Amino acid sequence: MSDFFSRKQRSKFAQASKLANKTPVPTHSISNGEYDPLPRTDEQRRVESLINEMAEKQALKHGMSRRKFLKSSSGMAAAFVAMNSVYGPVFDVQAAEASDLDAAEERRKRLASQFVFDDQVHFVHEDFDTEFMLDYASYAGEHWNPDMYQDIGLTLDRYRFDNFIKEVYLDSDTKVCLVSSAPTSGDLSGLLISNKQMALTRELVNRLAGSQRMLCHSVIIPGQDDWLDDVDKMVETLKPDAWKGYTVGNPFHPQNLPYRLDDEKLMYPFYEKMVKSGIKTICIHKGLLPKNYLTEMSDLWPYATVDDVPKAALDWPDINFVIYHAGLRPWLEPPDKEMAEFERTGYIPWVSDLAEIPQKYGVNNVYGEIGSSFAQSAVTNPRFCAAFMGTLLKGMGTDHVIWGTDSVWYGSPQWQIEALRRLEIPDDMQKKHGFSPLGHEEGDIKSAILGLNGAALYGLNTAGSADSLQKDTIERMKSEYHARGVGTSNNAYGYILDENGKG
Repeated sequence: MSDFFSRKQRSKFAQASKLANKTPVPTHSISNGEYDPLPRTDEQRRVESLINEMAEKQALKHGMSRRKFLKSSSGMAAAFVAMNSVYGPVFDVQAAEASDLDAAEERRKRLASQFVFDDQVHFVHEDFDTEFMLDYASYAGEHWNPDMYQDIGLTLDRYRFDNFIKEVYLDSDTKVCLVSSAPTSGDLSGLLISNKQMALTRELVNRLAGSQRMLCHSVIIPGQDDWLDDVDKMVETLKPDAWKGYTVGNPFHPQNLPYRLDDEKLMYPFYEKMVKSGIKTICIHKGLLPKNYLTEMSDLWPYATVDDVPKAALDWPDINFVIYHAGLRPWLEPPDKEMAEFERTGYIPWVSDLAEIPQKYGVNNVYGEIGSSFAQSAVTNPRFCAAFMGTLLKGMGTDHVIWGTDSVWYGSPQWQIEALRRLEIPDDMQKKHGFSPLGHEEGDIKSAILGLNGAALYGLNTAGSADSLQKDTIERMKSEYHARGVGTSNNAYGYILDENGKG
């Protein structure tokens, strides 16, 4: 996650965490800070209204509060029932799931063991150091802080470590995740965690759990003074599981420093170090930019496209290039117009360009990660979300699409997990564009996307770790958490626009 908005631009947006109506699936376009949040649509308002109607009815039927119903598995199902009513039957959900609390809960328990690997998660730092984090490990290892079972005030605490644990590990089926960040200089230095803090967080979480629950990035800033020397130090001291880069640079950094992946003078010495170190996966932010990058900053937006990927992938076949957000170009038109353009042309700007790279250039080391792009499209136009997934899978193959959620900016990742489990590409779209169906929630394709592809990429032994994950400290914490029946907060933490498109 980065934040490409100036402070003045950010002041025009509202915080999603301040929404009074907390539905299980967001009914606003939420931005993680890398693109403009879209104005709310009439369809999103109708979805919210239908969710509220069902919540009132079912809460009364079951003798519970509306809020408690919306935290339940049936409340989650009700959100997808409402979305199908508005957008058409894109999600596999039955109306009975919204009324049968026991059946919905049984489904949740059945799917809870599915392996989910999240390739992109975030939280902000709180000036913690090694001693602070080890104290956390000590206090959390025996018994989780009971205060975490209650809602936290609307402050940055929601982004911080203990809320991160709650949202990602306790409130979702995520088993393993990769914590990420962005260049932390300049305007972002007070918000994002550093490379050292990511490595310490990985150590803390895995020590707390007693198993491998977290991987971490180290962020590179090509072109910065002594950056290759810094890479050597990171290899030696931090031992990241993968690298993270932003080819568009950071417009609020004094030097900015955009770059291309196929720059032989700048990047190829780094690739040599990657191969030598054995840390051979790099995740690159592509797509998703504020609209002014395409107008006022016309010199920067070309660095967000994927046209520098093919040569780099061809020249460095031992390196894995994971393209974050699958390169989705920021939406310039309302989602219905973007969908109409796809229906006419079969082309999704920059995503289709990424999807054709493996076949066009004969490479097998390029991956599409769907964080934020999946979340944004699922709640603004689910048919576009289906087209997005169909395009990636058709071009890149079912084994090269990687799950990522950009949580906790969108709240607990569980609603995104449920959205993919239930999503199906409509029959008319399959026939017209040659897309294959996504299939069963535990079928080969969805299981691959949700976790197995990421596990293979990072060398995780899912069969060997299944038993340890079921017995580790986090799983024990989760069992106690669910036994208390607290339920998710249904909160989200990114940027939104109000009903008039103003913050």
